[in-house]
Amino acid sequence: MISIIQRVTTAKVTVNNQDIGWIATGIMALVAVEKEDSQKDAERLLERILNYRIFADDNDRMNLSLRDINGGLLLIPQFTLAADTQTGNRPSFISAAAPEKGRELFGYLQDFATTTYSNVQFGEFGADMQVSLINNGPVTFTLRTSTSHR
Repeated sequence: MISIIQRVTTAKVTVNNQDIGWIATGIMALVAVEKEDSQKDAERLLERILNYRIFADDNDRMNLSLRDINGGLLLIPQFTLAADTQTGNRPSFISAAAPEKGRELFGYLQDFATTTYSNVQFGEFGADMQVSLINNGPVTFTLRTSTSHR
């Protein structure tokens, strides 16, 4: 699985003019599922997001995790992250999971996140979403898990 995580002051996702997810200080994570991904990849990705130290401590060093600050987590499905952009002028989605598998694994990630962490919100798989955020820093990282491949 691939995720772009951003440290945010606030973030929200809107579908059909309705806010469906909103967080204050925390992490907004765009998430893509690749063909070979499994439930173990989803579990590993969530653990990395929750424990990745990108928040400032008392010495203004990135030493604290989302769990440490009890911040919000907004998980948003975004299959385009799995695009191959190395050649040409059009992305290839050959490594992206089929929509059914993507929906299934993002659903598993949602269930796992809900039982693992209390302050979590979600985007909607397959929906036309509008995402707004204030990136704090800016601080942005790419996380990739690979428990069964690569």
